[in-house]
Amino acid sequence: MPGNVLVAYGTTNGSTAQIAEAVAAVLGKEGLTAEALPAGSVTDVTRYDAVVVGGGLYAGRWHRDARRFVRRNRRALAERPLWFFSSGPLDASASEKDIPPVSGVRRAMIRLDARGHVTFGGCLQEGAKGRIARMIVRNGKGGDFRDFPGIEAWAARVAGQLLDEQEKN
Repeated sequence: MPGNVLVAYGTTNGSTAQIAEAVAAVLGKEGLTAEALPAGSVTDVTRYDAVVVGGGLYAGRWHRDARRFVRRNRRALAERPLWFFSSGPLDASASEKDIPPVSGVRRAMIRLDARGHVTFGGCLQEGAKGRIARMIVRNGKGGDFRDFPGIEAWAARVAGQLLDEQEKN
């Protein structure tokens, strides 16, 4: 019964964490038990029936903590329903079209037979950590491009798939 779901995430400035928390909240509203945790703090995924992993995108790569989480837990992840999400584009493109996963995420999806991936818009605002992030904000290229209704709709679809499986078993 896939009722206990982990939403693990890698983030630098907290935007991806807020997306993960929104995903977990929707899963909970749909009747599943879900918790969002920083990927670097998760020591055991075997107590979860399904996993969602999210990572912020930085220079075309997933956040280091998300990459390490997937690598460290690859065997357990391959045995349970698994979805990925990315966050990062600092424009409206993620709301306008499907953005494919970056190559490292695509390879992990294939290896682990992940059920899906979505890219959500990112958020980079004043006070961001990192020299490059601060430069992006200073040059007026930052902002909040997250689409929470879209995030919630995607999470509801994930919940629907898990609940359908639960009914069949």
